Amino acid sequence: MPRGNGTPIAGSKSEAVAAIIAAGKFAAARGWVPATSGNFSARVEGGLIAVTRRGRDKGALCEADIATFALDAPIPPGVSAETPLHVSLYRSDAQIGAVFHVHSPAAALLSRLNAGRDGLRLCGWELQKAFAGVASHETALLVPIFANNQDTAALAREVERRLAQKTEDSVRAPGYLLAGHGLYAWGETAADAERHLEAFDALFALELEMMRIGP
Repeated sequence: MPRGNGTPIAGSKSEAVAAIIAAGKFAAARGWVPATSGNFSARVEGGLIAVTRRGRDKGALCEADIATFALDAPIPPGVSAETPLHVSLYRSDAQIGAVFHVHSPAAALLSRLNAGRDGLRLCGWELQKAFAGVASHETALLVPIFANNQDTAALAREVERRLAQKTEDSVRAPGYLLAGHGLYAWGETAADAERHLEAFDALFALELEMMRIGP
């Protein structure tokens, strides 16, 4: 998917489907999408998105497991129940080209341990430079945390509201946590979103180990 300058980051349908299939295999190989969990999407040229259908094994996706529909149209039946969260991100930011959601153990555990907080702040880790636009380990990154909610349309509205707010002492990371649930990460391209997933997971594991060791 090519990068743009103020224009939507979008590729062809075949490119989007291939990127989603690859991301599913990537996540499954790391144990991040057990028991058909997780969902993946990518922006498609012409104002469309491609997103995984409900209940599919993300490590064995094929083209039939991925639906394509217009961003300005009603969400079709049979797609992931969390599709409203993907749609909201694409509508809010034309520079998002892919959104990946996983249930990695580190993300689920850390989000639950920090439930009730506005977010998790990452600072001092060299790996933070894996995130697009971050040039120093000294940058304070905020990863918002949201309470889990089975009403994903309402949850999407809350996520959109919070992400639109400015942060005073930190930079907002390209992702957020759902408490006791997992991680959403995105990027301009599928490669960016995949890299962000991997960086988040490694940083979350480090944060958990720091908590275990203590001050």
